[in-house]
Amino acid sequence: MGSAKASLEWHGSTLLRRIAGIVSRGAAGPVVVARAPGQALPALPAEVEVVEDSREGGGPLEGLAAGLAALEGRAHTAYVSSTDVPFLHPAFVRRVLAALEDGADVAVPRVGGFHQPLCAAYRVSLLAPVQELIAAGRMKPAFLFERCAVRWLADRDLLADPGLAAADPGLESLRNLNEPGDYVAARGEAAPLVRIERSGAPHAGRGGGTFAARVATLGRAAAAAAIALDDHVVAAVDGEMSRDPEFPLAAGDTVRFVSLDTAP
Repeated sequence: MGSAKASLEWHGSTLLRRIAGIVSRGAAGPVVVARAPGQALPALPAEVEVVEDSREGGGPLEGLAAGLAALEGRAHTAYVSSTDVPFLHPAFVRRVLAALEDGADVAVPRVGGFHQPLCAAYRVSLLAPVQELIAAGRMKPAFLFERCAVRWLADRDLLADPGLAAADPGLESLRNLNEPGDYVAARGEAAPLVRIERSGAPHAGRGGGTFAARVATLGRAAAAAAIALDDHVVAAVDGEMSRDPEFPLAAGDTVRFVSLDTAP
């Protein structure tokens, strides 16, 4: 890629900040970022936990082991994502996690002939077999899949969920950025289309009511609404309250800005 993917700019944020936020919106519980030893990361919210792989260059199983170890005793399942999927939607995260409810150990999308082990859901109880594979030098996720119950999710399985079918009908959530040209092309596309509502929030230059805008962060939504995102204003997105300017927005979101000084 020529530079660290995690720090690449994405519509007013970074790729890593966006993915951590989208996963948080789609999955209940703690969010953990696994990094190589000593790897520099862009700024993340204080609630995001950062852990390190036990060794450098170990591949995805090393990161999976570090993440599952951090979640052991605090969660039963985990959604695992790479950093380079900027079109990931919270509805996709929820759909893949729900696929574990039938007793599978892993739920892995298999779309267009490709398996997606870094857009998948895993049971935290898989930590021990993952560690055993690492100790044996068997570093491919495929070796883990040989040892557990896997639910493969074709596009029709994923899109059977009405929420995901409406939010991401083309399954852009699986689109990753492998080459510099991939990033340039993706970054050149329009930001997500969201609905912005003002509810007593002080603003300048616009009337009240609702309008649509293409923005990828809460900060840019506030700018589009000519609202100062300060201590007097809070935003509600998908049931979550925030005033973090880098809070990630996804297609179909409704952002409601509310003044804390004025009853809605």
